[in-house]
Amino acid sequence: MSLGLTSVLKSFFDTQYSFHLSKLKLKLRSGIMTVIYQKCLHINLAERSKFSEGEIQTFMSIDADRTVNLCNSFHDFWSLPLQIGVALYLLYVQVKFAFVSGIAITILLIPVNKWISKLIMSATEKMMKQKDERIRRTDELLTYIRTLKMYGWELLFSSWLMETRSSEVTHLSTRKYLDAWCVFFWAATPALFSLFTFGLFALMGHQLDAATVFTCLALFNTLISPLNSFPWVINGLIDAVISTRRLSRFLSCSEHKCEVELMADSSSPGLSNEQSAAIFKDMSIVIHDACCAWSCSNEKEWNMVLNHVTLELPKGSFVAVIGEIGSGKSSLLNSILGEMHVLHGLIHSSGSIAYVPQVPWILSGTVRDNILFGKNYDPRRYSDTLQACALDVDISLMIGGDMAYIGEKGVNISGGQRARLALARAIYHGSDIFMLDDVLSAVDAQVAQWILYNAILGPLMKQCTRVLCTHNVQAISSADLVVLMEKGHVKWVGSSADLSVSSYSAFSPLNEFDTSLHIQRQECSMAANTEGNQSLLEKSTTHVSEEAEEIIEVELRKEGRVELTVYKNYAAFSGWSITVVICLSAILMQASRNGNDLWLSYWVDTAGSSQTEYSISFYLVILFIFCIINSFLTLVRAFSFAFGGLRAAVKVHNTLLHKLVSAPVQFFDQTPAGRILNRLSSDLYTIDDSLPFILNILLANFVGLLGIAIVLSCVQVFFLLLLLPFWYIYSKLQFFYRSTSRELRRLDSVSRSPIYASFTETLDGSSTIRAFKSEDFFLATFTRHVLMYQQTSYSELTASLWLSLRLQLLAASIISFVALMAVIGSHPGLPISFGTPGLVGLALSYAAPIVSLLGSFLTSFTETEKEMVSVERALQYMDIPQEELHGCQALNPDWPHQGVIEFHNVTLRYLPSLPAALCDINFTVGEGMQVGIIGRTGAGKSSVLNALFRLTPICTGYILVDGINIADVPVRELRTHFSVVPQSPFLFEGSVRDNLDPFRVSNDFKIWEVLEKCHVKDDVEAAGGLDIHVKGAGMSFSVGQRQLLCLARALLKSTKVLCLDECTASVDTQTASVIQNAISTECRGMTVITIAHRISMVLNMDNILILDRGTLVEQGNPQVLLQDKFSRFSGFAQASTM
Repeated sequence: MSLGLTSVLKSFFDTQYSFHLSKLKLKLRSGIMTVIYQKCLHINLAERSKFSEGEIQTFMSIDADRTVNLCNSFHDFWSLPLQIGVALYLLYVQVKFAFVSGIAITILLIPVNKWISKLIMSATEKMMKQKDERIRRTDELLTYIRTLKMYGWELLFSSWLMETRSSEVTHLSTRKYLDAWCVFFWAATPALFSLFTFGLFALMGHQLDAATVFTCLALFNTLISPLNSFPWVINGLIDAVISTRRLSRFLSCSEHKCEVELMADSSSPGLSNEQSAAIFKDMSIVIHDACCAWSCSNEKEWNMVLNHVTLELPKGSFVAVIGEIGSGKSSLLNSILGEMHVLHGLIHSSGSIAYVPQVPWILSGTVRDNILFGKNYDPRRYSDTLQACALDVDISLMIGGDMAYIGEKGVNISGGQRARLALARAIYHGSDIFMLDDVLSAVDAQVAQWILYNAILGPLMKQCTRVLCTHNVQAISSADLVVLMEKGHVKWVGSSADLSVSSYSAFSPLNEFDTSLHIQRQECSMAANTEGNQSLLEKSTTHVSEEAEEIIEVELRKEGRVELTVYKNYAAFSGWSITVVICLSAILMQASRNGNDLWLSYWVDTAGSSQTEYSISFYLVILFIFCIINSFLTLVRAFSFAFGGLRAAVKVHNTLLHKLVSAPVQFFDQTPAGRILNRLSSDLYTIDDSLPFILNILLANFVGLLGIAIVLSCVQVFFLLLLLPFWYIYSKLQFFYRSTSRELRRLDSVSRSPIYASFTETLDGSSTIRAFKSEDFFLATFTRHVLMYQQTSYSELTASLWLSLRLQLLAASIISFVALMAVIGSHPGLPISFGTPGLVGLALSYAAPIVSLLGSFLTSFTETEKEMVSVERALQYMDIPQEELHGCQALNPDWPHQGVIEFHNVTLRYLPSLPAALCDINFTVGEGMQVGIIGRTGAGKSSVLNALFRLTPICTGYILVDGINIADVPVRELRTHFSVVPQSPFLFEGSVRDNLDPFRVSNDFKIWEVLEKCHVKDDVEAAGGLDIHVKGAGMSFSVGQRQLLCLARALLKSTKVLCLDECTASVDTQTASVIQNAISTECRGMTVITIAHRISMVLNMDNILILDRGTLVEQGNPQVLLQDKFSRFSGFAQASTM
């Protein structure tokens, strides 16, 4: 009875301990996530540049988990040695000093394990570095997938990604094989322990009897579990320590100063208090002798982006900041916002600030959410704002109006609409100071004129201080104050009347670049999606109107059991032969272990009876043979498992990446990058690391239970009677639990995605959030996501403990039954005997560990099922739609020879339910002609390029290039025969040379020649030449410089067809005319298609096409159309006052 009661008590204590510990872990995880998020909201861009994007995302996904696991490891760290100590004392009581030999073996293995864990630690650190790099590269690939497909570079990028992955896998395999040795040493310990202990005990002349042997065996079994888990505890502690270090490095960064004044740390050169009070009274922004940099090291001269700037901007004035590209305009705004390191001097601003970055930051949500940005809805102000930003027309065309849903990073609206949406947000907020970074460049001339007079100079902003970085001539002439920047200095300040246009244009070529312009990664947004792309936002969707269709598909969550095919697929990824080897070695290993114990009970029984046939050494030799076989099979199992797990991890990643890279652009438009990244970070981490680990435990538990059941059935026949009802209850329990736990796990995965999605979004727009002082609003949203995640996790936890308690009570009843039978069987008066003392002892020692084994079998089984959800999620993305890669038409290497492009009745829709983005368009571009495409934002200009590059399949009609139907050409080959300069300039992390010529086709001389033609040679030289490392998203260069580098890349490729999408949007007028000349001289004989907002860009073209809502409304020679006062083109021209 006492045996049964002890088991019941143990069950209750155990469950309570687990419950409270898990609750603590849940609180801790949410706390860590929130602290990391809060840090990202408060740390400025200059501080954050010390960490890569991938690293910060790993902090959130992996390091948080590892730190939380410290709770388990910490308690095990003190409780396991205690358990081991108690077991050893009891062993001493049984076999006196014979147990020392067993202990000696264990102690000898400790330094070996310590050495192994040291190696594991260094392998883990290296692996995490590579993982950060891989996640960064994956992120880059997903963010720029549209541009990469246009360049035909997606395979090149995925091959670079594979290199990073293979070095990550190298470190992972080192770690896995070392783990296998660890497992081997610990699994071999119990067999060696019993061999040495009993061997020595017998050799010391003691008699082996049932009580001694089976008490010892039970004690060995209690020792196995703590000894086995100890290396994992140490590994867990190591992982937690590494992750805690990584997190503390990030969390100890200094935060963005929220007060108005930014002083340098050094004592600032003098302004007395009275002086400053007088200056600050009328001035809205005062900068006194400020030096600012992006990176912390102030020794390096070129890190200084702003050099001794002194500037005073009066309240209520309209200030235009002008200057060549890379002169420090955006840096000036960023320094006022407090995003840079102030190394010297002071910067003071009074009043609230609204900020519109150069690449607008759009939230995924409705149009209204984007404008309100957490403020209350005021219908009057709202409609005035929409009108001032010329958004009322666009919104009226959207399905669902202002409740239309905008995808991640504004993927389903045009560039011009993104800029106006960001401006509307700033105006609606109604701050004292408006910081506008080049908002007019993304829109066409008519809209720019409207925004200038109705928004910037209109009643809504009239009383405020407006600082606008611009190249727009009308805006400069309307400004109260013009600030001319050059190479990080303020060259001139005065009224626009005093600024002769010639002095503005006569810039010396510049030889310094600014690291600033724009550290935001949303940058070349995941869809460098461009203008007409989704035909006037019509592709948007809504939560309100019924006919509206979700652009972002809701994440699918499978239901029911994890299907057998998922396990089959996983086994196929590992290799069937390996799977068979693993199963066989595990079964044989258990058999040898049970054989060992049966041999012992036989020895006890023969030793007890007088007729001993063999000597002690014979028994010992047989025991020794069992030991050797067991150790060998353990080794085979451990290594084959490590090998199989690694093979599966490699296969899953490679297949997933291959499928993703070949998916059509539309898939990426409808699937948030965070969701795909979740598959390639957390889910892949599970498949790499925890799934093989838990599978291994599951297998060991399963064969262990099988062994026990078989031995007990042989030893006590009555045990078979108990087996059936026992199995019935067990299967009912586990079925009930598993169906719940699976759904909870899936809910858990799905509730985790919004956390990562909102986190990546916030990383992109943190400077905007800080400028608007909306940190609290975003923190509250994030906390809501975390709360949802906590609820699902808490339910999951209570469900698993519910099961664990019932299982333990079930096992307690088995023990009582076996003990009862043994007691009854020992009565001499009964006609039936229940076996020899040896076998009864064996049965009891086997019944004891059933509690823990059953519990851990089910836990590991459910855990495996939960972890298998990761494989299931990866498999989901393995059957996504693929691009039509093959074609029946082979191409010559120098095709197209002439570059004649013909569109015949082309209609293009982005989704079947949406209006056409191009309607039945017909036009021909002759050989070597230069054609401009113009139209309002969202007229379908970029859709022409989408159709030509086959990014979106056309519904009707056909496109011919040199008489060949492009639908017959393999799509990747087609794209490599055209050159393109995308709307959002795209540079990736790597050297300048790699960025311009990733396939290493051109020599340095040719590269420098092209850079000179594009007027960016001086900037590259100043930055440090072709081998300088470009930071992520190209933030080592200003946006204008990036556009010039993209143009250089296109010219280097020297194909017959060149497509330019708004390639002069972010450069000053001077540079724009330079680019224009470069294009007209360098591209003679090439067919050039230019999408432009600047009318001056298309004036000298051979032909222009004017689009409106997807229809071609006018075409002809620009000079001829200018003469016709009623033509659409002359209307555009008048608005732009070129």
